[in-house]
Amino acid sequence: MELRPSHARHHRSAKVSHAQLAVPYALIALVTVVDVLAPPDVHLGPFLVAAPAVTASFAGPWMTAFVGLVAVLAQVMVAMARTSLTDLNHTFQIIALVMISVFVTFFAHLREVHEREVMQLRSVAETAQEVVLRPLPDRIGPLSVASVYLAAAAEAQIGGDLYAAARTATGKGTRLIIGDVRGKGLEAVGDAALVLGAFRASAHQEAGLPGLVNYLEAAVTTDLDGAGDQGESFVTAAVLEIPDAEPVLHLVSCGHPPPLLVLRAGGAVQLEVSRPAPPLGLAGLAASAVTAQTFAFAEGDLLLLYTDGVLEARDGAGTFYPLAERVTAWSGLPPQVLLDRACADLLAHAAGNTLDDDAAMVAIGRPVTS
Repeated sequence: MELRPSHARHHRSAKVSHAQLAVPYALIALVTVVDVLAPPDVHLGPFLVAAPAVTASFAGPWMTAFVGLVAVLAQVMVAMARTSLTDLNHTFQIIALVMISVFVTFFAHLREVHEREVMQLRSVAETAQEVVLRPLPDRIGPLSVASVYLAAAAEAQIGGDLYAAARTATGKGTRLIIGDVRGKGLEAVGDAALVLGAFRASAHQEAGLPGLVNYLEAAVTTDLDGAGDQGESFVTAAVLEIPDAEPVLHLVSCGHPPPLLVLRAGGAVQLEVSRPAPPLGLAGLAASAVTAQTFAFAEGDLLLLYTDGVLEARDGAGTFYPLAERVTAWSGLPPQVLLDRACADLLAHAAGNTLDDDAAMVAIGRPVTS
């Protein structure tokens, strides 16, 4: 599961159901019958304006105009049945109904144009996100891998969550990065693309993780210096190296939430480093040596990387999502199955089944060889 796509939305007029269309037509029929049968001093014709108005809320301009035309014809029938078309009262009702139908049709047209523009912007945003976040393969060396990106609820919003993987220069290990750019929108996507580009260019070349992180820091800092916003933009990241033949992993945390190690024997452990590095882009404000810390990563264990959008998901009562508690019960699951379960559980926890911030997760399993 690489990206959860924001399902392409067609124009509302293309999604109109028979049940929706039945509402304005039923309204027209009801008002017409009651108006014809009503006493001479009772006139219900003005209620017909509700039909095109209601239609404009869910349909396009052509359907709105057609319903308006039907309403006008219904008003003409009422006038002929009760008095005549030359009756002043019915004449003004017909004129008013025509004018209102024209107005709501025009506004339905404007709304449709706006929706089309939003669809185009969303399509561009989603395409940009997919280009930035290249799909991770199901297997990298001996490791099994799965990933997911959950977009936040805001319209056309794309964030700066990122992840990538690459083999080491010796071909005897795998390097991964997961990160979160401060901010949202196209600027955040640009910063994410910068970090991912730097990682892909250097992950095969740098001899050790500290050298790789220093390269990423230099790339981000140079870009921020050129933009003049040093200290305002930064990237939290976790950078890892997993040797093929050793039951360990090496981790550098740059201000990122700690990975979760889901043990084959049961339970989950947070991999808290003793000497974290500053987020990428802030090393100049808090100078410190970059060091990698080693943790056990045995066969059958699973490593879960995630961004803070997962932890910050709240339910209706404002309770944060208890990721560590939930994954404790999921030990022994393959990476893809675990992510499927985690995504369903996360969205069920989130109020309204929507997230306030983009969320990304990567699951890495070390298969049992014997």
